[in-house]
Amino acid sequence: MRKTITTVLCASAFVLTFTQCTNTPQQTPVVAPVVCDTTPTLKIAYVDIDTLLTNYKLWIELNEEMIRKEENIRTTLNEKAKDLQADFEEFERKLNNNGFVTRERAESEQNRILKKRQDLEQLQERLSNELAIENNKNNVLFRDSINAFINDYNKVKGYNVILSRIGDNILYIDSDMNITQEIIDGLNARYEANKK
Repeated sequence: MRKTITTVLCASAFVLTFTQCTNTPQQTPVVAPVVCDTTPTLKIAYVDIDTLLTNYKLWIELNEEMIRKEENIRTTLNEKAKDLQADFEEFERKLNNNGFVTRERAESEQNRILKKRQDLEQLQERLSNELAIENNKNNVLFRDSINAFINDYNKVKGYNVILSRIGDNILYIDSDMNITQEIIDGLNARYEANKK
C-alpha cells in the first residue's frame, strides 16, 4: 500500500508539473532592442574669406594688378584734366584781355576746349567700364579657382557642407571646423604649379 501511495504521489506530481507547463503561457526571453541611430551626421567646415583674400597669391596678384591699372587710369585722367584746365584758363585770359583777333577765332577755340572736355569725359567712362569689366573677370576667375579647388579637396575630405565666413556673418562656429589654412595652402600650391 505504501508503494501505491508513493506511486500515486509521483504520478500526481508528474501530472501537476505537466499541467502547469501546458497551462502557463510560454515566455520568450527578453532581448534588449537594437537601436540604430539613423540620424545623419553632417561633416561641416568653413573657410574664412577675409583670411583667404589676404593670403591667396592669385587674389593678391589680381588685386595689385587692378590697383596699378586704376592708378594709371587716374594719373592719365588727371593729366588730361590739368591740360584741359590750363587750356580753359588760357582761353579765359585771352578772352578777358581781348587776345582774340576775331570773334570766330574765340568761338573756334571755345569749341576746341568743349570738344576736349567731351573727349575726356568719354575717355573716363570708357576706362571705367574697361576696369569694371576686368574686375568682374577677375572675380569670376577667383571664384572659379576656389570652387574648383574645393570640389577636388572635398573629394578627399568628404564634407557635407563647407561654409564661407565673411566678417561676422556667423555668430558662433567651433574653430576646429576652420579649414581656411588648408584651403589657402592648397590654392597657393596649385597656383604656383600652374604659374610655371
